[in-house]
Amino acid sequence: MPPGTMKFIDEVQIRVQGGDGGRGCVSFRREKYVPRGGPNGGDGGDGGDVVLVVDPGLGTLLDLSYPQQLRAGRGEHGRGKDQDGARGSDLVLRVPPGTLVHDIETGEVIADLRAAGERAIVARGGRGGRGNRHFATPTNRAPRRAEPATPADERELRLELRVLADAGLLGFPNVGKSTLIHAVSAARPRIADYPFTTLVPHLGVVRVDDTSFVLADVPGLIEGAHAGHGLGTRFLRHLERTVVLVHLLDISGLTGRDPLVDFDTINRELALASAELAGKPQVVVAGKLDLAETRAHLPAVRTAFAARGITLHAISGVSGEGMAELMRTIAAAVRARRLDDIAGVPMATPA
Repeated sequence: MPPGTMKFIDEVQIRVQGGDGGRGCVSFRREKYVPRGGPNGGDGGDGGDVVLVVDPGLGTLLDLSYPQQLRAGRGEHGRGKDQDGARGSDLVLRVPPGTLVHDIETGEVIADLRAAGERAIVARGGRGGRGNRHFATPTNRAPRRAEPATPADERELRLELRVLADAGLLGFPNVGKSTLIHAVSAARPRIADYPFTTLVPHLGVVRVDDTSFVLADVPGLIEGAHAGHGLGTRFLRHLERTVVLVHLLDISGLTGRDPLVDFDTINRELALASAELAGKPQVVVAGKLDLAETRAHLPAVRTAFAARGITLHAISGVSGEGMAELMRTIAAAVRARRLDDIAGVPMATPA
């Protein structure tokens, strides 16, 4: 890893525990001129909670990937003279936007944290016990009973980071996704002519006329991605929140790949991964238009996709040809989805 590069961690398992509550106190007034002083034992303080808070400045779960004791502060025990124990301090853990929190034991999704400052209590502290002053009765004026604290929550959690993007670039490795996002946004992914150049998702903000949207460059998929081949399951999760998928194909023939076979293979992987992913609208794009081989094959490939009712866009991330039209198409799909979200209407697939 190059110096100064932050390690990208998008899944961690952690064990969290709320703080123990304090015990209630058994105590009596002991004053010289009060011969039968009543009970004055204070209550124990409640234990602190473990809280996850969204920090928009974070882009990885790295801070939670190291073994550590993730436990909130304990409540103080009650004391005599009606002194209650202080509440334990909360343990606040910062997570990036897009963090999904699972309870490992039950499989339950506890929280889906997206907005800046959004909070979720994932382990509550124990309740402090009551002191003996609460147990005095007309027949028992000197109770020697106080409550212990209730147990704190203890949980093992799995945290998954799923990037928050409007559009996701989809395709086999080395089809030009990194070049595309580099050309239209301020994102600076590594670009080279070998597979799996991109090993972590990159996000770029694209502005088209009055619409801006977030475009994600997700590492390239391969056959068997739904089963984890090439870390496919970890890469696919970053497409789940997108509005539209931008399916990029290499039609140059230089790699010996068939774009129709690639298209079907990737869509089969999406269907095997989840029905939701398979149902997302796609904008299909032929990249590397700056190559003579791509231009030579474009008419035949475009006709083959048209026979399936699919419009094939063609672009060059190097020269910029076709990029403006493609970005307007993606922006229109994102804009339509935002309007449909307000109206509660399903979005139509873009051409």
